[in-house]
Amino acid sequence: MEWRGGGVSGRGARNGGVRGEIRLAGVGGGCDSGRVQFHRYRRILANQALRRALVLGFLVRMPIFTGGIVLTLHVVSALGRTYAAAGLVSAAATVAIAVSGPWRGRLLDRMGLRRVVVPSLFVAAACWSVAPFVSYWPLLVLASVAGLFVVPTFSIIRQAIIVAVEEDDRRTAISLDSVAVELSFMVGPALGVWAATVWPTQWVLFGIQMLGVAAGVLLWVADPVIRDDRPVLDDQGEPAGAAAVARSSWFRPPFLVICLGATATTLVLGGSDLAFVAALRDFGSTSSIGWVLAVWGGGSLVGGLVYGGLHRSFSAFWLLGGLAVVTAPMALATGAPSLAVLAFVAGLFCAPTITATVDQVSRVVPAAARGEAMGWHGSFMTAGMALGAPMAGAAIDHVGWGAGFLTVAVVGLAVALVGAAATSGRARRHRAERAGRVEERARAAATV
Repeated sequence: MEWRGGGVSGRGARNGGVRGEIRLAGVGGGCDSGRVQFHRYRRILANQALRRALVLGFLVRMPIFTGGIVLTLHVVSALGRTYAAAGLVSAAATVAIAVSGPWRGRLLDRMGLRRVVVPSLFVAAACWSVAPFVSYWPLLVLASVAGLFVVPTFSIIRQAIIVAVEEDDRRTAISLDSVAVELSFMVGPALGVWAATVWPTQWVLFGIQMLGVAAGVLLWVADPVIRDDRPVLDDQGEPAGAAAVARSSWFRPPFLVICLGATATTLVLGGSDLAFVAALRDFGSTSSIGWVLAVWGGGSLVGGLVYGGLHRSFSAFWLLGGLAVVTAPMALATGAPSLAVLAFVAGLFCAPTITATVDQVSRVVPAAARGEAMGWHGSFMTAGMALGAPMAGAAIDHVGWGAGFLTVAVVGLAVALVGAAATSGRARRHRAERAGRVEERARAAATV
């Protein structure tokens, strides 16, 4: 099998020298599951297509993260609205993105990258040329329209990464993508908050969104490979016809349960994002928002690197439970330094949890439907953001910033417990036994 990614096969054999490994004490005992194998990163980074996709992902995502935090500051500071109102704008935009995800992902499967990206560029340029300079309600409408036609950046980059590597390296490659995401998250918001403290938020928001349009143009020009176009061979080694994949064949409970975990993950992250802003404003440390968020992202970066180097995967729901547990203590912070320390610990579970959901989705969905599936996965994630921001915002307005962290942590932990129980080995065996009994009854009825 020959992959269109730049010759991953064989390059790992040329990774000479000392094999970089770290054994995690207490994780997996003496098993390979507790060993962080950094040589896996050397092997996949030899892939030129993967390196190109990672750089593109870093550049095109930076305006996304920067725009979100600056939009919140703009609504609260320039427009004089509450955090709940700021969360509502974020929710409206993310719901629009969630609605657009599946059908735009299906278009990616059918039409390719360039024909999908072009309309998004024109709509984004039109909406964000006006939105920063209008009042609250027109801003909400324009942000929603822009969200409906947003460039499906995450779906495109993740498909490019999945296609670029062999299946055994998929989790490690997705973990590297999560590191690129965290680098964007660390750099972008810090620059955005700094700019918003120096210049009017209207112009900062306008500039960031125009940079987003420019990033979309860069993506259109690069046009990374997002589909494996190699012919499928039959038993005789001859090309077989490509069969259409019905949505009903994969849009089933295993896929939906993973997406539920993705929703809960971004609910925790989206609510925490707003709670960080509220906490630091309450501490009188608005200028610290950028670097505290960068520390949070730094923890996620470290967690993503460690998880990608492990020999085995872990259930997304166990990781989600860990994320919820380490998010709650941030409500006890007494200032920017203590919040930053707690944020770093909480960040350790961010990237691994998202990586686990992406990896598991890619394995339960046929490759021919991966664009639409990633669109649905992205929609569930943006739905979590849409729920998390106003949920935390309402808690902050009525109780205080600490309630923002606690509220989303409790919801995340509840979903993690339910999901872990539903996907446990005992639950799977029970479903298999029940399916077997149904099949036996059907055969018995057929013989009568």
